[in-house]
Amino acid sequence: MQNPRLAARYAKSLLDLTLEQNNTEQVLHDMRMLHEICAQSQEFVLLLRSPIVHADKKAAIVQAVLQDKANQLTLAFINLLIRKGREENLPEIATAFVKQYKELKNIRTVHLTTAVPLRQDVRDKIFGKVAASLPNNQVEMVEKVNPEILGGFVLEMDDKLFDASIRNDLNEVKMQFKNNIYVKNIR
Repeated sequence: MQNPRLAARYAKSLLDLTLEQNNTEQVLHDMRMLHEICAQSQEFVLLLRSPIVHADKKAAIVQAVLQDKANQLTLAFINLLIRKGREENLPEIATAFVKQYKELKNIRTVHLTTAVPLRQDVRDKIFGKVAASLPNNQVEMVEKVNPEILGGFVLEMDDKLFDASIRNDLNEVKMQFKNNIYVKNIR
């Protein structure tokens, strides 16, 4: 069961603690790693959310998965979640932690979707334009290839969308032909 308020509270507490102990970057790395593990392994998420598996068994499995890879603070935090019965929210907490970290550091994530992989010079031009439009922020660009857009690109940031794809242009032309105001409806 997703609980964004609970995830945000736990993430905020962990972020405050990492700032206090000056190891935010290490815990950020761990939270990103946890996010990846949860995204790639549905079995891991099901294990965390299973009411049948005992908390001790969950703690042992998480410990085995993260043994030499995670910071001690991260491991202690996860063990606390398991003791409190909140381990099912770990994927959401990891996502909320990364989001809050980005807000703290003024990092804006921009999603760029293209039909084919971009050449470096084109990528640099797009990144330069986006960075120039956000002068007080750091920009993190996430690229995705989607052949269905046919050409051009789609740029997403926060709640804004700039669709310069050929698929979008073709859909607009289709709508113009469909709603042609210059030709009367003939019956």
